[in-house]
Amino acid sequence: MSDSKCDSHFYSVQVADSTFTVLKRYQQLKPIGSGAQGIVCAAFDTVLGINVAVKKLSRPFQNQTHAKRAYRELVLLKCVNHKNIISLLNVFTPQKSLEEFQDVYLVMELMDANLCQVIHMELDHERMSYLLYQMLCGIKHLHSAGIIHRDLKPSNIVVKSDCTLKILDFGLARTACTNFMMTPYVVTRYYRAPEVILGMGYKENGTPSADFMKKLQPTVRNYVENRPKYPGIKFEELFPDWIFPSESDRDKLKTSQARDLLSKMLVVDPDKRISVDEALRHPYITVWYDPAEAEAPPPKIYDAQLEEREHAIEEWKELIYKEVMDWEERSKNGVVKDQPSGATYPTTFSLFGMPHLHVYSVHPGFHSAPIGLERRTAASGSRSWPNLQTLQN
Repeated sequence: MSDSKCDSHFYSVQVADSTFTVLKRYQQLKPIGSGAQGIVCAAFDTVLGINVAVKKLSRPFQNQTHAKRAYRELVLLKCVNHKNIISLLNVFTPQKSLEEFQDVYLVMELMDANLCQVIHMELDHERMSYLLYQMLCGIKHLHSAGIIHRDLKPSNIVVKSDCTLKILDFGLARTACTNFMMTPYVVTRYYRAPEVILGMGYKENGTPSADFMKKLQPTVRNYVENRPKYPGIKFEELFPDWIFPSESDRDKLKTSQARDLLSKMLVVDPDKRISVDEALRHPYITVWYDPAEAEAPPPKIYDAQLEEREHAIEEWKELIYKEVMDWEERSKNGVVKDQPSGATYPTTFSLFGMPHLHVYSVHPGFHSAPIGLERRTAASGSRSWPNLQTLQN
């Protein structure tokens, strides 16, 4: 690609220790986060007139592992289309030939904050249950296509000030199309599921009973058997009333329901643990239930060999380049996927701006919104919390 051709469509800007070479439509780049998979900037899309997030994949071709993760994330983002999953708006590279190809940029929706900030807020039961409902809808949508995220944690769950929530970062996701053993070294340690820590296959579930212990790898079995044994603690002691909102009798009822849901989620045995479907129907969650969101059609993974693929770095590079060129061609022809559709979110359900609200380390562009909560109108009819009053500053 000639310099003149590059300059006509792209420009370069230094972001921390990295150089972003992006389409000129994306202006006002500001760094908002970084991780093992790449660096993310907030930007203004002058074509669509909206703020977006631009992610530069970090050295996607440095080895086979990084290349496969980059390919997997790109394929999955192109397939998934649900309002609780981050939407892929654009994919591009400043290089115009396979020989020069080395950078991949993903453009996605820009959200206001992640759950690392939200967990410091004083949320009421309405907001907590609604956020959890949206997480479950997003997870169910992924699972319906056999996609296991494997890195769900507060920093990978993002929200807007109107309380809408989306799941992002599919660099470690896997498609469970076959019965395989996954590496236990995934997900930030605090958020790993017991079956991942114990090195269990996703079809080989159980509890640390005598019979079950025999199925574990010797080193894992030895570790579990030699751990100190403690008496169990009641959930009422683990999650006492005072940690929940408790300003009214109705709050006390919701606290009881929230604790019951937690007791069903925090179970070692996956066979006895509450499922996503069951959680969506739990009394603490079900008031928000809308079939258009909870039962959305599963995404179709067009690469049936996504997990079985093993390639040299140059072969991965060619596959990723083809995906980027495919997106550009589809964009020209107007066949890029639409934004997720379905029942609308509550129009004045605000997450931020609540009484005694404290927001920590929110990226530039975050703003508070008027607070309040209106009845949710689902496709099947009107559903609302009883005696719900608008919050005031």
